[in-house]
Amino acid sequence: MDSVLWVFVDCLVLGALVGFLAGLLGIGGGLLVVPALIYLLPSVGINAEQLPHIAIATSLAAIILTSSSSARAHYNRGNIPWALFKPMMPGIIVGALAAAFISEQIPAHRLQQGFALFVLLMSAQMAFPRKAEAGRSLPGTWVLFWVSVSIALLAGMMGIGGGVLLVPFLTWCGLQMRHAVGFSAMTGLLISLVGSLGYVLAGADVPGLPQWTLGFIYLPALLGIVLTSMLMAPVGVRAASHWPTLVLKRIFAVLLFSLGLKLILT
Repeated sequence: MDSVLWVFVDCLVLGALVGFLAGLLGIGGGLLVVPALIYLLPSVGINAEQLPHIAIATSLAAIILTSSSSARAHYNRGNIPWALFKPMMPGIIVGALAAAFISEQIPAHRLQQGFALFVLLMSAQMAFPRKAEAGRSLPGTWVLFWVSVSIALLAGMMGIGGGVLLVPFLTWCGLQMRHAVGFSAMTGLLISLVGSLGYVLAGADVPGLPQWTLGFIYLPALLGIVLTSMLMAPVGVRAASHWPTLVLKRIFAVLLFSLGLKLILT
């Protein structure tokens, strides 16, 4: 019980950091939460074969509350292009739900290596972001469907909301940044909801899961992260108007690169 309590306390600190960075830099927390949980959760008896799956599922569940507040704010500002949901929502649901069942079939060390490689790629994208393409337009319905399947599948398997993938794609297609971010916030909520349900169902019959898990979701860690992340996100938003966010984004990219290397080498 003491180890569970310490994980909860550590996740309170983690959630505060994730919430602050989300508000400050406009990034999702999954890229930081998953490596942290891979480090923390062995102390409560989670074995190596279950560790990446539980870390990713718990990270995805934590995104539900954080993305809901972001989606509500963008909705109030009229930043959500609702017409995009018709071609993309079915693919998002299919990809997010399938992610849990596919990741369950992947050996733990391969899943961890895949996440580490993804973190390295995202650190490069964050340090050197691509500029929007002028004059481009959104592709057709079937292309948008398969793109949404791919993004939701990858996001669900990596424990993220998908914004780091979806926003660059939409802005590259010529969508205004505020609409791309607003749509990403709403789809991040959908991915986290459907993906978390998938991880609950996929882990329901897995033997040997520790106490306090709901499917693959580890509840004490989830509670600690969401309690403080929601409190600290507004603090990060206020700091963003005074701090050099571009410099901090590149520093965070270096941190992500270091975490990715560490995960590959362990």
